Amino acid sequence: MTLEQQLSVLVKAAVKALYNVDADDSQIQLQKTRPEFEGNITLVVFPFVKLARKAPAQVAAEIGEELAKSDLVAKYNAVQGFLNLVIDDAFWVKQLESIDAEANYGRQPDRNKLMMVEYSSPNTNKPLHLGHVRNNLLGYSIAKIQEANGWKVVKTNIVNDRGIHICKSMLAWLKFGNGETPETSGKKGDHLIGDYYVRFDKEYKAQIAKLIAKGMDEETAKREAPLMLEAQEMLRKWEANDPEVRALWAKMNSWVYAGFDETYQRLGVSFDKIYYESNTYLEGKSEVEKGLASGAFYRREDGSVWADLTKDGLDEKLLLRSDGTSVYMTQDIGTAKLRFQDYPIDKMVYVVGNEQEYHFKVLSILLDRLGFPFGKELVHFSYGMVELPNGKMKSREGTVVDADDLMDKMVDDAKEISKDKVNTLQGITEAEANEIARKVGLGALKYFILKVDPRKNMLFNPAESIDFNGNTGPFIQYTYARIQSVLRKSYSEAILQQSDPTAERSYSEAVLAPKELALIQRLCEYPAIVRNAGDNFSPAVICNYAYDLACDFNSFYHDLSILNEKDEAKRALRLLLAKNVAKVLNSAMSLLGIEMPERM
Repeated sequence: MTLEQQLSVLVKAAVKALYNVDADDSQIQLQKTRPEFEGNITLVVFPFVKLARKAPAQVAAEIGEELAKSDLVAKYNAVQGFLNLVIDDAFWVKQLESIDAEANYGRQPDRNKLMMVEYSSPNTNKPLHLGHVRNNLLGYSIAKIQEANGWKVVKTNIVNDRGIHICKSMLAWLKFGNGETPETSGKKGDHLIGDYYVRFDKEYKAQIAKLIAKGMDEETAKREAPLMLEAQEMLRKWEANDPEVRALWAKMNSWVYAGFDETYQRLGVSFDKIYYESNTYLEGKSEVEKGLASGAFYRREDGSVWADLTKDGLDEKLLLRSDGTSVYMTQDIGTAKLRFQDYPIDKMVYVVGNEQEYHFKVLSILLDRLGFPFGKELVHFSYGMVELPNGKMKSREGTVVDADDLMDKMVDDAKEISKDKVNTLQGITEAEANEIARKVGLGALKYFILKVDPRKNMLFNPAESIDFNGNTGPFIQYTYARIQSVLRKSYSEAILQQSDPTAERSYSEAVLAPKELALIQRLCEYPAIVRNAGDNFSPAVICNYAYDLACDFNSFYHDLSILNEKDEAKRALRLLLAKNVAKVLNSAMSLLGIEMPERM
């Protein structure tokens, strides 16, 4: 039983013995003792005041006296209607031993329910950028956290591989590419295609300028520019299954997918199922046609199909253009239908930026209107935008920072900053040093982004993120590596002394120093932290806990000796404590998708 559960039993017994009243669970209110008072946990006694017909301070003192008769409560102090309880050291030692014995400590019981988490959602006309980095890191971490909370999780991605923007890249490659490929250019496929998307925009703007110079207004020029007309014609041919257009589309997309896979692997994120809008948009169109037939939607004179959402406090939403081509909303309807056909989903979570909040409100209403029971149960995990400080880093195009450039910089910075530290490690190879730099650089990137409340916009500062001091990933990684060093030395010394470093020990008689006690209490909080992070879809909760735990350990390590402690029982207890701090740090950081180096 947890501390709260054990105390609840004792409080009920005390109230029965003192006042002959059967207390219920709702009356037992336990909270963490405020730092200015001695105690580990506080009982709020006001719910029992009327029952006892005595002053709050007297009731607190009487219940405290009764609880102190147990082995669990060492002493107490009553402050008005609050009873502060000091829990016996033996309880905390047993908690530590229990944590040590539990391989998956912190994981919650299986729910036998399935959650699908969608994240990434790239376009095949450009490489992944800084915004995608936050999206992918949040989505992957949320999936890991929900798995730790007992959900079966399917991680999914919807690739936007069709539409006018894709045709723009295709058309630019046909006109200006001269047969260039990733192999001939030496570029990743996603970067190569991104370059042609930029080239289209450049040529398109030049055509608009020429038309305006000839007296055409800007809006008309945008519509009538030859490149745009050609791109629209290419889209119509694509939807008509024109073999040449489809073959070009398949070839160029294959280049992009290879590039995406490389970026995903490096970022450390993965998917269980990938959907492609080219396969889902027809399902969406079919559902829109059904909605049109049932009267859920209506057709305008130009042939376009719309949904009237004014009764829902929204406006009208386009579902099919006048030429019959679909829009994002249509595709999302089809994708949702296919997903719920493929999986018995209990909760569907979309990890998409806050600029799409309106979109998902509409999607939920439309799915419900089409008769899908899951329509109202969709969760839009909305997050804020992420930017870099001006001048800190520029992308190859000068406007958007792509994910590959960002990861390159982070790893290079880690190599530079940790160069002196790595050189002090005996026998380390260059490959090992590079691997440490990779883990530290990417750990810095992931932690800095995930520690911020996901609903807020944030500024990502590469230099600040990789600092080995403060609330950063490298600080926590260094704490973990420090513990591993202590444990390795302990194991080596035990072998030299011909003693068994894995022998079972009893710590029941241990008297805990304040910083040992604080560290054990922090470890005991971990399961509740995991539940909190899951309930609130917040990796930041895990980040803050990992940082606090690392700070507590470093304070403990500064004040109390481990390997040089002469008392063998104390030494063994501190090693057990260090071992489990490392275990929980590793567990917490794994929920963030962060790897922990054994040496730094």
